[in-house]
Amino acid sequence: MNTSDGIDPARAWLAAFVTAFVAVVGAAIAFPQRVYDGFLWRYFFGPVDADAHGATCAVRSGGTTERLYSQTACASADGIVVTPGYTTVSTISYALVLIFMLVGVYFLLDRLDVEMSPRFYFALFPFMLLGGALRVVEDVNATFVREDLPMLIPYPEVSVIISPFIYFVMFAITLTALIVGIVLDNRGVIDEYEPFLGGVGALTLAVTVGFLLYISATSEVVGFYPTVSIITLVGATAIAALFWWASNEYAPYINDGTGLMGALVVWGHSVDGIANVLSLDWANALGLPVTYGSKHVINAATVRITSTVQPAWLSDSIGTAWPFLLLKVAAAVAVVWVFDEQIFEESPTYAYILFIAILAVGLGPGTRDMLRATLGI
Repeated sequence: MNTSDGIDPARAWLAAFVTAFVAVVGAAIAFPQRVYDGFLWRYFFGPVDADAHGATCAVRSGGTTERLYSQTACASADGIVVTPGYTTVSTISYALVLIFMLVGVYFLLDRLDVEMSPRFYFALFPFMLLGGALRVVEDVNATFVREDLPMLIPYPEVSVIISPFIYFVMFAITLTALIVGIVLDNRGVIDEYEPFLGGVGALTLAVTVGFLLYISATSEVVGFYPTVSIITLVGATAIAALFWWASNEYAPYINDGTGLMGALVVWGHSVDGIANVLSLDWANALGLPVTYGSKHVINAATVRITSTVQPAWLSDSIGTAWPFLLLKVAAAVAVVWVFDEQIFEESPTYAYILFIAILAVGLGPGTRDMLRATLGI
């Protein structure tokens, strides 16, 4: 595929990627305090460092990093102070990088001659759950650090399963399984690569969840509160089923283009919404030993606005995170509505890539929040 100017878009994308990478690395080396400490560490590496060590904050001063474990110490610290989680800058940056990488994925799938279909879409579903489960492995790791126990995975190796690096790791795992499946398919070892791809994801997910359950059963600092997962999964399934029935019965045009894929998107974002509501507002009622806070900008803003406009007595009764669930479901339905049959017919590869990303950005964090609360960490 070439443009009218004879330029190969895939090569142009690769050149842009290499140029940007070299520019960032070069600027960080040339201006360590301003570029590395003041930007890269402040918004990306610092929050990962704090998250990996289960710290309240991490402080960068004089080229060294210190982790602090109390709000008081963080408030009085000198230097660049960061906390685990996302900021507006990092959220926007990740969104831009995601868009750029999705373009690269498009070129890659085109080179591999991967056929876009619902079968391929559903084959990737276990990998979206896997990303959230791997993040919980890191959460367990951080819990061990806070309890002065040996780390399951040492730092900095554990950074590969912390955002944003986990996205690249998940991409590598999925791509490897896809390429192996295509090779086996082409050689006649298997009939179709989609079941192989989905099987690899499902097996890896089962091993990861099994490991988490093993740690829960053998460690005193990791609990087990299955009610969280039960409520989340049942609730998300009920919402997706309601969407499926209502759209087919009263507005079939909403889900004509996506079918069961659309219902899965609503289900995935419902998982994220319900898990957030349970973690933020119902942790005590469910007997969870941890107090959770919002790490995502939109979630935090929703809670803050609701706390301001909602009467205090109502907030005490039903909490302040419930509008986030409504926003997630409404956004998912709107996206499904936009992805009509025409979009999939005119540009199937772009449509499927975007639709996969839309499910992943909801289901990945939702799975993490659900499993983390289930383990009480």
